[in-house]
Amino acid sequence: MTSQPTLTKAGNGPGDPGEPGSGLQAGLKNRHLSMIAIGGVIGAGLFVGSSSGIATAGPGILLSYALVGTLVVFVMRMLGEMSAANPTSGSFSAHADRALGPWAGFSIGWLYWFFWVVVLAVEATAGAKILEGWIPAVPQWGWALIVMVVLTATNLASVGSYGEFEFWFAGIKVVAIAAFIVVGGLAVFGVLPGVDSDQAGLSNLTAHGGFLPHGPGAVLTGVLLVVFSFMGSEIPTLAAGESEDPQRAVTKATNSIIWRIAVFYLGSIFVVVTLLPWDSQSIVDLGSYVAALDSLGIPNAGEVMNFIVLTSVLSCLNSGLYTASRMAFSLGQRGDAPKAFARTTRRGVPQTAILSSVVFGFVAVFFNYKFPDTVFLFLLNSSGAVALFVWLVICFSQLRLRKIIQAEAPEKLVVRMWLYPYLTWVTAAVIVFVLGYMLTDTEHDGRTTVLLTLLVAAIVVVIAVVKQRVVARRS
Repeated sequence: MTSQPTLTKAGNGPGDPGEPGSGLQAGLKNRHLSMIAIGGVIGAGLFVGSSSGIATAGPGILLSYALVGTLVVFVMRMLGEMSAANPTSGSFSAHADRALGPWAGFSIGWLYWFFWVVVLAVEATAGAKILEGWIPAVPQWGWALIVMVVLTATNLASVGSYGEFEFWFAGIKVVAIAAFIVVGGLAVFGVLPGVDSDQAGLSNLTAHGGFLPHGPGAVLTGVLLVVFSFMGSEIPTLAAGESEDPQRAVTKATNSIIWRIAVFYLGSIFVVVTLLPWDSQSIVDLGSYVAALDSLGIPNAGEVMNFIVLTSVLSCLNSGLYTASRMAFSLGQRGDAPKAFARTTRRGVPQTAILSSVVFGFVAVFFNYKFPDTVFLFLLNSSGAVALFVWLVICFSQLRLRKIIQAEAPEKLVVRMWLYPYLTWVTAAVIVFVLGYMLTDTEHDGRTTVLLTLLVAAIVVVIAVVKQRVVARRS
């Protein structure tokens, strides 16, 4: 069994405080962690991807979001249990290393890194499209370059810089969705001053073909469309390691995940499907949130939503670069990546890990422009199911690690998974079911996504096993 790496605090590294190589530093404040936890669950996918889910499942998309949200709550509870007991920048990868073996930590760590560097390219391109629409004098590739450079510089400066940027990015998202829910809710119940929407009302939940217009099976299809918008919920457990009180930060983030999902996801989607009939063409043409704002006669609704989406894109980019670099740092610490990845600057920043991640992101952006339907499509599909694999590994790691923690340091179990081990097994079974159901989905590329992700995962696992055997022989 491999011992889990401990996060080096400021001044506790192999060198003197402030010397290169002294490890990550506790540069995130409580307000940073609180907003990262709240905003981390709100991805750009919620704004731009929900319209396809509504078109597929109708008002029943609420059940899809509720099912995935419940799954995420359980997975985060397991992760919170392990991370509160041993906060580390590697989070679930480091836990898998200890619970399941080095091959598991290596495999899921690199798959997760791969997922986020591909996301960098997706979000940089999405942000560049919006910015080009505002200032067409700068070409789209130029905006993508500017956005990537600025956020790379932010992450290279210090972890506090990342935290400050994310605090404001996440704050804008939170305020925007909260305002949307309040305004939309008042309109639904007919008490919004100055607005008389003849389409709004609870009747939209059943008046257009029923609550499940395409049948119960559409709820599962909706699950496939919304599941990936929840990726990012685990970021607080990685970031907590660079805070002054990691255990408290993890506990707080874990305990608040239920209301965050209930309010931001279920609350906002409920407002959309009650403001407008689910089969309204405007939802498909404009996007669910823009269409909802338009129905209230709010001027420049499209531009308002573009600004909010841009903020979400920048937030996702910022967090994606941070998350990828910290996972690379953890892999370097455990010998699963070049040792240079585990070196830090005087400010506690893993510079090489950040630059390596952003270089791959730049390459992916290039592929997105030059080969969008071949190379980049392969990258996108082959990383698409990583979220489900991460959640599955978290389940199996928690099953094993709970016993280890109980035997070695039971006082560290300040967060406990409910109904252990039964609910953990149920959660794992549901994740496997979703993966299996994706294999039957040809309309939304679910089968392609699972098969290509399995292919990449198999390659990474083979490399991990070969590496482990080579290390064992040398020992």
